[in-house]
Amino acid sequence: MKLRTSAICLVVGMFAIFEPSLRAANMTLEGTVSDAKCGGKHMMKDAVACTKACVGKGSDYALVVGEKVYTLKTSNDNEKAELAKLAGKMAKISGDVTGDTVMVKTVAMGMAPKK
Repeated sequence: MKLRTSAICLVVGMFAIFEPSLRAANMTLEGTVSDAKCGGKHMMKDAVACTKACVGKGSDYALVVGEKVYTLKTSNDNEKAELAKLAGKMAKISGDVTGDTVMVKTVAMGMAPKK
């Protein structure tokens, strides 16, 4: 009984320590709209056509920020249409970020990176 109580306390304590890192953080990210299958390295030379083809075959949209690729999740048809327009282009995406996944709240055209 004492061992079981200790094990439960340990699990609850670990959850209390690590749980905050599991929460989604509301963030705004700026990068290039791609697809989750290809990320930043497309199979086709035309990134726009490749993104649209992969999404058409069921891949999620993605946002490439430097070397990091975020999978974009949305059920909103307007946001999907905006992502389609911005395929291969810079976009500013706001939403809840958990790990590599963004639950999209807003989509806007991004700024070209400064050279």
